[in-house]
Amino acid sequence: MAVLRAVKGLAPGQIFPVERASAILGRHPECDIVLDQKAVSRQHARILRIDSKHYIEDLRSRNGTFVNDQPVQGRRLLQDGDRVRICDLEFVFHEGSAEEAAAAWEREQGVEATTMFIEEDRPLEPSPVMSKVDVSSGPSSLRLTVHPEAKLRALLEINQQVGKALGLSETLAKLLETLFTIFLQADRGVVLLRDRRSGRLVPKAVHCRRAPAEAPIRLSRTIVQRVLETKEAVLSADAMSDARFNLSDSIVDFQIRSVMCAPLVNSAGEALGVIQIDSRDPKQRFSPEDLELLASVACEAAVLVENAQLQEIALQERVYEREMSVAHEVQLGFLPSGRPNAPGYEFFDYYMPAKHLGGDYFDYVELAGGRWAIFVADVSGKGVAAALLVARLSAEMRYCLAMEPDPSEALGRLNRLFCEQRWEGRFVTCLLAILDPSRHELTLLNAGHLPPLWRRTDGRVFPLADQTAELPLGVECRTRYPKQTVSLSPGETVLIFTDGVPDAMNAAGQFYGLDRLIETVAAAPPAGEELIEAVVEDLHHFVGQHPATDDICMSCLRRLV
Repeated sequence: MAVLRAVKGLAPGQIFPVERASAILGRHPECDIVLDQKAVSRQHARILRIDSKHYIEDLRSRNGTFVNDQPVQGRRLLQDGDRVRICDLEFVFHEGSAEEAAAAWEREQGVEATTMFIEEDRPLEPSPVMSKVDVSSGPSSLRLTVHPEAKLRALLEINQQVGKALGLSETLAKLLETLFTIFLQADRGVVLLRDRRSGRLVPKAVHCRRAPAEAPIRLSRTIVQRVLETKEAVLSADAMSDARFNLSDSIVDFQIRSVMCAPLVNSAGEALGVIQIDSRDPKQRFSPEDLELLASVACEAAVLVENAQLQEIALQERVYEREMSVAHEVQLGFLPSGRPNAPGYEFFDYYMPAKHLGGDYFDYVELAGGRWAIFVADVSGKGVAAALLVARLSAEMRYCLAMEPDPSEALGRLNRLFCEQRWEGRFVTCLLAILDPSRHELTLLNAGHLPPLWRRTDGRVFPLADQTAELPLGVECRTRYPKQTVSLSPGETVLIFTDGVPDAMNAAGQFYGLDRLIETVAAAPPAGEELIEAVVEDLHHFVGQHPATDDICMSCLRRLV
């Protein structure tokens, strides 16, 4: 994993994970990393992950992309610590997690990663100079004594300023800037939000009257934790003498005389983060009326944050759905476009993934001498990882069948290829059937798969013996796969399927089961298409409205004459 950490033009320390193999940076809202600035092109640059290394390339942007102040031409390898500049925005590239990047930012600010919030071991004690306001129920819980005209004027100014901002980071930055025009005694301010994945508090906006390098932001864990837990805005009129903060290095080092901290509480009563403002001038302390005003602003800011987060989630879901839809179409392209044209035989198949991307796969491959290979496989797991393995399986299976005329050798070669790759413990069950229409023989090789069902001319159905079943692909590279050959008479049918059929579950938690499948196949019309349609209809009747738990794949062949 890799991340970009903002160092200029956005809130310092803001983290942008680079999670995909190809991540687009630009102004367009559908980009993977959205940079809401007019100078940035709609699709400005792209970061690619190739063989665990990351590269960046400019997408013919108007203003170019720079790495360590050098223009990017073509594809450039990114090293840990490289500085990426896009217009007025500057980032540091980190190879590692978002938490590691955040820790690096804290170290640059002169704070150890473990002490971004200074621990205060002394229990909280009441203080006569401490004021607090409950904001746990939002604006309706506030009983403000601050002058209504002052409050209204402040809120109107804030709404006017943040209404011009684009994106959550810029909105919060504008919010802090406006607060500094209201609280003239304020020296430093910061907005911290909880990361939805890690729960870690991440700085989203920082503002100082002087340059940040002259006044680095350090926070007290006790203050922040108290505000988050109690959902009360707190004020210390003189933090230097407040008994609560006697052990806080951040208070002493930076001569904080007055501090206000207010929680950002969403509609569900959850604390999304905090706004903290402090002052170093002992003559310019915050008042209880100031705290009430900040608490009111925090309620409005919480609404902005919640709406922005909901919009971000909705946008991510739309992008994800669109990408998964495209990936679904791509995966369907791996499936055969037609069925074998074998004299005296008919074929039919059915494929339905449980989600957009499935781990089941089937294919038909024409072999020398008029023979046909029917290949049905089930990759362990689901989703993108399983789909990638299916793509690899599709190509490797055809390659092995082309290189090895003996199906046992072909399957053994395929197994060795998957054993040599690193697939994080994944494996593949599969069944390879070789049909020789001239001999009316079906040769089966089983790699940990369910045995196919054989429907005889008298209507009886039973599983083909699975004594020959060996380990799945990717488990043991020395596994050999023996062959089992059966002769097919006119009217006989063989159904090959994945475990999504017998393992289908209804709302009561019951499995469809192999016995019911055998009964359905026995009672179905003999034609391959009608037989599979009967199985699918019975599956839908059994499952009802219960969501699918696994992919379903079936391939059926029947001898006609």
